[in-house]
Amino acid sequence: MFPQTNLGSQAYLKTKVLTASPAELRLMLFDGAIRFTEQARRGYEARDYEAAYDGTSKTQAILMELINSLRTDQSPELCQRLAALYTYMYTNLMTASSTRELALVDEVIKLLRYERETWSMCIDELARENRDASAMRTLPSAPIAPQTGTAATPRISFRG
Repeated sequence: MFPQTNLGSQAYLKTKVLTASPAELRLMLFDGAIRFTEQARRGYEARDYEAAYDGTSKTQAILMELINSLRTDQSPELCQRLAALYTYMYTNLMTASSTRELALVDEVIKLLRYERETWSMCIDELARENRDASAMRTLPSAPIAPQTGTAATPRISFRG
């Protein structure tokens, strides 16, 4: 009975991953990292070091995926800061695995939850903006450039 249930949940997860947007995939990575870090914490508490190692190594693999998926061509400064944060979490987990300091694991869990919440808010805001844009009946008119008398090309900047 269990193998079929496991196969069913694997099929569900596979479908979920294959149909998710890149933003949703990133959110799923945070969910997994939180779950595995909590597993590592429980392992340390129970002195089940195999479970702690398993949770730690899975979280570290996710952190490496988060680092490798950063698009430095889009926002180099933000990517550099995020890479430093993910590296900090990775290092904390390495140190915790040798010292068994729960405070280091707790710090990683806290940071992962914060990152997950921030990313979730970004997804919600993007969805709201997409709904608002799709509800528009007409497109806004482009301003006229005074020198040429033609529509000016708007400059879009994500830097503020």
